[in-house]
Amino acid sequence: MTVKMLSSHISAPTLAAFSYFRRITMFRKSCSHLRSSFFPPWWFVYLSCTASFLSTELKYVRGMQVTSAGPQTIHKAEGESVTLGCRYTPSPSDIGVLDIEWSVVSPDTTQKDQMLVSYTSGTTYIHGNHALAKGLSFAVPDPSLGDASISIALLSPAHSATYQCKVKKSPGVDMRKVSLVVLAKPSVPKCWVEGGELVGEAVSLHCKSAKGSTPLKYTWRRESAGPIPAAATQNSVTGELKISNHSQSFTGFYLCEVKNAVGTEHCRINLNANKPPNRAGVIVGTIVGSLLLIFILLVFTGLLYWKLSTRHRFEKEFSNDIREDAPPPESRPVSRGTSRSASQHPQVTYCQVGRTNICSLNDGRTHTSSSNSHGHTPVKYAAVEYDNKNGYVV
Repeated sequence: MTVKMLSSHISAPTLAAFSYFRRITMFRKSCSHLRSSFFPPWWFVYLSCTASFLSTELKYVRGMQVTSAGPQTIHKAEGESVTLGCRYTPSPSDIGVLDIEWSVVSPDTTQKDQMLVSYTSGTTYIHGNHALAKGLSFAVPDPSLGDASISIALLSPAHSATYQCKVKKSPGVDMRKVSLVVLAKPSVPKCWVEGGELVGEAVSLHCKSAKGSTPLKYTWRRESAGPIPAAATQNSVTGELKISNHSQSFTGFYLCEVKNAVGTEHCRINLNANKPPNRAGVIVGTIVGSLLLIFILLVFTGLLYWKLSTRHRFEKEFSNDIREDAPPPESRPVSRGTSRSASQHPQVTYCQVGRTNICSLNDGRTHTSSSNSHGHTPVKYAAVEYDNKNGYVV
């Protein structure tokens, strides 16, 4: 009765400690009893008892436990949001102040981890003003209720890191690490055909996405006329579907799907099978076309030569012609000697026989011609005039 009344006035932690030491004492006595009763080697019994004691002690003192059991690596697309779980369960023996810390684990073990957010004594603290802290907050209003998970909005590639959640409440402490990988979704790919889609020739279908985090995986499938024939080969890395010998069995609508860990996109294309043209007709047409082109070039060359030669001959003849409407050339000034000789040797104009004409002499005398004894018409002489401009007698 006294023990019950005494125990009612003792706190729960004190009773737990009293029970703990009582169990340790009883366990040690049992180990000593075993060592003295069965006479095995003393060191074996001693090590066995010590190991059992240590395991019992460690199991008892373990208090705080992080119970979240989600994936250790999370893949998310850029622009999405994520919640990193960290649920915990404290032990009755954890009587200290609750302290929650979220940090980014440094890839270099020699460097300190980067603190992001913490919670202690009912207050939340954001550490630093870097890109990782943007959009970060606790998932619940009160983390002290057993949920220390954090949420990150509008993910970017900068958020890719390994995060550590540490929950401490003395004497218990536990932690959890989770890796976050932020990837870009693949963009809508482009599909096209290489080759003439001719029967009997090689044809390749190509699919390429301009954006997206690697690795990207490409897959071709036919939407009509059944699966793709086994003769076609496709490369999941480059996105090429190769057909070595095209035929009607390969025609139809094809779909290319590109995907990575966070997204999927696709494109479609129609593949036809055309009959090849007549090779003999193509050869004949090529020869006729070549000959026609040569003939046209020869005709053009001949016309050009005729045109140039005609123009050259015309320019040569034109340079030797004297135009009737061109004025006479300017005369040179008459020298004194010329004037003197002209005064000493008078000149006359032409006179017609049989008529009365007036002829001018250079000395200024005028003679009239008349009929003489010979029956000629007398000539009348007139003064000779000299044209200084044109340089001749008039």
